[in-house]
Amino acid sequence: MPWIYEEILNFSYLRPMMIKTTLNRTGSIWLSLFIYVLAIFSAVITARLFSQFHPLIMIAAADFSATLVVFIFSLALNNSSAYDPYWSVKPFVIAMAYFFIFNMESLNLRQSMVMTGIFLYGLRLTSNFYRDWPGFSHEDWRYVGFRKKFGKTYWLISFLAIHLFPTIMVYLGCMAMLPVFSSSGNPLNGWDIFAAIVLFGSVLYAFIADEQLRRFRNKPVNKGKIITTGLWNYSRHPNYFGEISTWWGLAMFAIAAGCENWWILLGPVAITLMFFFASIPMIEKRHLEKRPDYRNYISRTPVLVPLKFRK
Repeated sequence: MPWIYEEILNFSYLRPMMIKTTLNRTGSIWLSLFIYVLAIFSAVITARLFSQFHPLIMIAAADFSATLVVFIFSLALNNSSAYDPYWSVKPFVIAMAYFFIFNMESLNLRQSMVMTGIFLYGLRLTSNFYRDWPGFSHEDWRYVGFRKKFGKTYWLISFLAIHLFPTIMVYLGCMAMLPVFSSSGNPLNGWDIFAAIVLFGSVLYAFIADEQLRRFRNKPVNKGKIITTGLWNYSRHPNYFGEISTWWGLAMFAIAAGCENWWILLGPVAITLMFFFASIPMIEKRHLEKRPDYRNYISRTPVLVPLKFRK
């Protein structure tokens, strides 16, 4: 019966859940924080139910539960941007989960560096979102494009591509924390130094890129223009370069801890491919459509890694 298939894809049976919100920016922030408190609570309850399973399975189940809670609110608010902070909040929550899973009374230096680095990463990315976010009156331009492209199947696409797919990506990246927190591992070594430089350096690098872009956009004279100064003079997406490097730094800490399993590289590899083949092409297509001079910027500036240094 085709109409049943259409109804399922259209999520029409969930439409009564949708509510209209006239919340201002402050009210939206408080509602967003409430959503994530509920999501974390759901994750904790689910983790307890799966406490007899391997930590990776337990965290995966809790992660899915939290994602489902956020998706329900995205659906109710008719705004998929409710999920946007999830990417930055989740890593530190998982780090804390490992702390409790292994009944740790204290952290060694390697674990402390990972915990601090992930906290700073989450603080940078979450604050960067909320500082510029106008509230639930706004939805990310990519999601608006998905609505137009997929029509009746939008909420199915939203669940799979906007909510579940990023959850899987960050989950893969966070797997590197298991060998770091599961045991004391190897003594501190050269890999720890290299990992610390990459992890903390990438967070700082992305923070500087974000602040340079924010200052540029806040000047009315720059409306419609392309930022080509600061770190943006050396690559077109220095914020993405910092983001990707963060996950490689985390994987290096796993190597430093003595993990020889190849699966710790699944996360940074998957996230790197995601940015190269999805995030970057999507945003560059938008820039080319709105800013004709962006093509010239492409011709003279590396896409990600700042290899081409010039005056």
